This record gives sequence, structure tokens and C-alpha cells, in this order.
Amino acid sequence: MTSRTTDVTDAHRQTHNSFSLSYFRQPLAVYAVAFACVIAFMGLGLVDPILPAISKQLHATPSQVELLFSSYNLVTGLAMIITGAVSSRIGFKSTLLTGLLIIVIFSALGGSAHSIAQIVWFRAGWGLGNALFIATALAVIVGVANGGTAGAIILYEAALGLGISVGPLLGGELGSISWRGPFYGVATLMALAFILVSVLLKKVPRSARRSSVTEPFRALRHKGLLTMGITAFLYNFGFFTLLAYTPFVLNMDAHHLGYVFFGWGVMLAITSVFVAPSLRVRFGTRTTLYGVLGLIALDLFVMGIGLASIPLLVTCVIVAGAFLGINNTVITTAVMDVSPFERPIASAAYSFVRFMGGAIAPWLSGKLAVWFNPHVPFYVGAFGVFLAIVTLVIGRRHLANV
Repeated sequence: MTSRTTDVTDAHRQTHNSFSLSYFRQPLAVYAVAFACVIAFMGLGLVDPILPAISKQLHATPSQVELLFSSYNLVTGLAMIITGAVSSRIGFKSTLLTGLLIIVIFSALGGSAHSIAQIVWFRAGWGLGNALFIATALAVIVGVANGGTAGAIILYEAALGLGISVGPLLGGELGSISWRGPFYGVATLMALAFILVSVLLKKVPRSARRSSVTEPFRALRHKGLLTMGITAFLYNFGFFTLLAYTPFVLNMDAHHLGYVFFGWGVMLAITSVFVAPSLRVRFGTRTTLYGVLGLIALDLFVMGIGLASIPLLVTCVIVAGAFLGINNTVITTAVMDVSPFERPIASAAYSFVRFMGGAIAPWLSGKLAVWFNPHVPFYVGAFGVFLAIVTLVIGRRHLANV
């Protein structure tokens, strides 16, 4: 055990050194793709600050507005199944550009929509483009970056963290002008990213073989991978309850909501890159996941109890970002270790399952508030995260490789 821990620590140190040395010496193509990654990951929290404004101006209920997350996550999850087959046939660059173009089109259409139904459908199209892009971006960065695979992965994680943190801030600033602003802002930035990637990204190594759309489903027969997928499915109940439902109980305008979720995103970005790897080395993957999932469940439970206190809710949202960042990095790393399948196949199978949780939770949280009371969505989210811990405990014997 001591030898293995030392090896992991050395590997982590090498990863850090590799990233530090190569960060400022990357080809322009890497920065172009990384910039596109930042914008793509903005889409997760960009609409958060404008949910109440959309609800008010388009006369929609919270559960209807939260379908913006549900449609986005549902299509992203379903599309993950085909991303490997698409990229192995038309190439990584073409898949990347196709995803970017789809995001440009549907985010612009979302800004010009006149009903909540239209926005929901356009967000679904956005989810398709997002799946094609994010499933391919890491492979592209690894293929063209200096400093080895480890440095490229950290660069990708840094772009992810920056996008998630800046998304709500940009959404709040543009949303304070008009709820349409964030949609047009993403369309403009993604169009710029499309041009940069088209011009600067030259040659990307092609996949060695053509993938089949059935491979992710076959991968889910592996009980370890299925355990991690179900864990993430349940955890996403808590994640997207907080992300989609909380704006409706904070009673803030888009500008202030943007700052609250900017704080959430900053904490998520910091812990995912700098804290999670150290905790994983020191305590192990499963112990870290048990602890951080327990803290997420507790955080959501406290939000349910303290619904009347806005300062408490704001504090819980920001603190939750720290826990979510740790969990995201550790659980994603575990997925790559748990099964014998190639990374793209394992990732597609896992993402398909976990995004389903992100599709159900936003809509359900709005309904639960109407059916019962505003406290219940947080309690259900906390219970979902608790069940994620139970799933890990039950399936622990299938996680020997983690």
C-alpha cells in the first residue's frame, strides 16, 4: 500500500511539474481549443441567473423554466453514446467544429425565442453540440499539446473550472440587461472559437479504429463502471437541484445571482484542480467520495431547513461548490480506472447514465415545490446524494481497481 501511495504521489508531482513547464509553451491550437472549452463549460451555469427573469417575462412556472437544464442534460447524455462513433469516422477536428457550430446556432436561436417551449427545444440542440464538443476536446488537447498527457489533462480541467466559474458571472451581467443577453453572448464567443479552431488547429491524430454506438452499452455490463454511473446519477440529483432550483428561492435579481454562483464556481474550480488530487492521494478514492458526498448531502439538508435565511442559503451554495469540485474530479478519475475499456468508451457510458440524473432533477425539483412545499426539493436532493453513498458501499467489491 505504501509503495502504491508513493507511486501515485510521484505521478501527481510529475503531472504538476509537466503542466507548469509546458503551460506557456503550448501551440496556439491548444489555446484555441482551451478557449472554446471555457465557453462551452460556461453553458452549464450561464442560464442560472436568468431563470427567474425568464419565468417572469415568459409567464412560466419554475418547473417549466428548469426544463432548460433537463433538455440540455437529456440530449447531452443521449448524444454521448454516438460521439465516439462520429469522431472515429469524420475525425476529431470535424467533430469539434460541428459541435461548436451547433452551439452557435442553437444559442442564438435561444436568444431570439418567444416562448419557454422554444427555449427548451433550443437548449436541447445546444446539448447536442455540447456533447460532440466536450467528448472530443480532451482528445484533441492531448493530441496536440506539449508536456505530455498529464499536463494536457490539467489544462483541460483548468478550462473546465474557469468556464463553470465565469458562466454565472457573465450570465448575471448580460442577464441584468436582458435575459436574451447570455444566449447571444455565448453565440458570439463560440463563433469566435469556431474561427480560431478552424484556422489554428491543423493536424490531429485520428482514431485508430471505428467505434460502434453499442460499445458504451456493452461497457455498462461491467459492474464497477455501472456502480460509478449510478453513483453519479444519484449525485447529480443534488448537483442540479442546487443549480436549477436555488435561484428561485434566493429572491435576487440576475446581477446578484450571478455573483452568488460565481462564488460557487470559483470554489468548484479551485478544489477540482488543486484540492481533489491531494485528497485522493492521502485518503484514497472511495474514502474521499464517502466523505465529500456526505458533506454535499448535509449541505443540501441544511439548505432545506434554513430556507428562510438568505445569508445561510448563499453560504451553503458557495460552500457546496468546494465539495462539488472535489467530487467531480475524484469520481471522473475513478471512472477512468475502474474498467478495462478505452477512455472514450468508458466516459461515454458513464456520461450517458450520469446526465440522466441531471435531466430529471431540475424538472422534479420544481414539481416537488408545488406538490409539497419549497423545502422538499432540497431534502430529496440530499436523499439522492445519500443513496449515492449507499451505492458505493454496496458496489465496493467491484471497485478494486480504483
